[in-house]
Order: sequence, then C-alpha cells, then structure tokens
Amino acid sequence: MSAVLDTAPPPLARPRPAALLAGTRQSPLALAQTRLVLEALAAAGGAEPALAVPLGTTGDREARRLADLGGKGLFAKEIHEALLDRRIDFAVHSLKDLETELPPGIAIAAVLPRADARDALVLAPSCPPEEHRLPLPFLPVGARIGTASARRAAQLRALRPDLRFGLLRGNVQTRLARLEQGDFAAAPLALAGLDRLRLRHRASLVLEPEVMLPAAGQGIVAITARAGDHATRLRLAAIDDAAARLAMTAERALLTGLEGSCRTPIGAHARLLPGDRLRLDGLVAREDGGFLLRRHIEGAPDEAARMGAALAAELRRLSPGDLLA
Repeated sequence: MSAVLDTAPPPLARPRPAALLAGTRQSPLALAQTRLVLEALAAAGGAEPALAVPLGTTGDREARRLADLGGKGLFAKEIHEALLDRRIDFAVHSLKDLETELPPGIAIAAVLPRADARDALVLAPSCPPEEHRLPLPFLPVGARIGTASARRAAQLRALRPDLRFGLLRGNVQTRLARLEQGDFAAAPLALAGLDRLRLRHRASLVLEPEVMLPAAGQGIVAITARAGDHATRLRLAAIDDAAARLAMTAERALLTGLEGSCRTPIGAHARLLPGDRLRLDGLVAREDGGFLLRRHIEGAPDEAARMGAALAAELRRLSPGDLLA
C-alpha cells in the first residue's frame, strides 16, 4: 500500500510580540534601576518582554551645577523627547530628578517601592577624626565637602558653619573616585543609590531625616509613559506601589506649592505612621545655612495632595519674601 503524503501546509508560526523599549540614562545607577523595573515587569507577567535603551542627556554631559544650566529637567529632556517621538515606550527615572511639572503628553505611570530615602555621608580615606564637640565630630574643622545639592549644603552648613564646599557632580563612581583622590574630605550621597549599586559599605554615616531632610522623591524609581498610551500604562500599573505613590503625591504637591527651583534648598519626606496616618515633613532654607525652616503636617492618606499644598503654604508664609520669589 502506498504511503499517503501529508501535503497540508505547516501551521503558521505565531509572531513574537515586539519588546517594549525602556529609555534610561546611561549611568550605572540608572541602568541598575532600569533592571529593577524590567525584573518587576517580568515577574508581573505579560506578553511583551522589555529591553533597556540607554540615552545620553544634557544633565549627564555637563559638569556645571544644574541650577546654572536650567534645572533638573536636563536629566530627562532627551528621554522625554524619545518618548514623545515613540522611539521608546516608557522611561525610567530617579523621581527626584524629574521636574515638578512634566511636559504635556507625559505621565508618571508607575513607581517602584521606595528604597531607603535617607542621605549618607561618605568620608575620604584621608579624613581623620578630630576630638571636638561640634556636630558630625569626625569632620575636621574647615573640612571641604563635595556636593552639587543646595539642599544638602544648606543643612550641613546649618550644622557646621565652619565647613567649606566645592562642586562635585557626576555618577556615584565618579564622586567616590574624587574622594579617593583627596579632592574632598567627605561627600553626601543618597543611600538608595549606594544600595542599588551594592556600595552601602561606603557610607560612613547614615544621616537621619532629623539631621538632613531628603529631597522630594528620593529613593523612588518613577516610570513615565505617553499619557495616551493606555496599553503600556495598563502594563505598568501592575508594578505601581501604592505607598510610594502616596509619598510621591504629598512630596511633589509640596514642591508645586513652593514653586522651588534647583537654587532653593527644599526637603520633603512623607511616611505612613501607625494608625493609617500620613506625616509629611518639609524644609526650606538659604544655601548658606543662615535660614532654615522645618515644619510638618499629619493627615489621612487620601489627603496627601492637600497636605502637600497646605504645608507649602505654611513654609512660604513663614519664609523671607525673597527666598521663594
């Protein structure tokens, strides 16, 4: 009996879905944060894989202070453009580096759980402790501190008017290298960044919020997407952290109310208290440390935006007229 040949065409292979493209800065920390987002998306499930697309930004290329260049939006300008031009599907940012008012058509689609929001002080190997009764006693009198943050400089100057300051910018590894070279006695850095780069051991001292209030959004990774891209926003919503979004809402509402710039030292830190209460601490100061004002407010979590606006109004009312002009 002759064999019967199966002449039916083979089944068509199902097309593989295109990967979602995640825009990110090129620094080691930005790439580490993007990996966290991609891992969270993979764990949440979904048809499309996601790939990182490193992009250069003006903020990374320039060595001057952001305040002299136009503000923190320079860390995201080119990434926003790539998003609006549809070269990427979403973008990963350190929330504290995002401008308070995003460009039209862009929305924060998700935030990851907040890492440690505190700052840390990293000492240079050559920084010897001295025996005196000043705050931060391990810093020698007149020690030179490296930072580009007006907020950090103001709070350290308020504690230690004898300290001197110099501009220190660049990625975390660059800053640590400058300390190794002896350019500075110490540098304040975000503890979350050290943690994500597995460099927490470099933190000589963790600065509690009572000593140094963090920047608004510090420790939170934010993911932006096109406001009208509902499919991508729905996918990203699966990894949105409610507690981090609550803190973001309160802290960014405070920033909006103060209309602060990179030149104005501003701190903000929201956290949940026992009994389902939300506490928001806020700070405004002069960079020379000659004026520093802290206040806080408590309320229900669903009042986060109102609390941020109310605390901003109080800080503005109690500050010198020229500080937030």
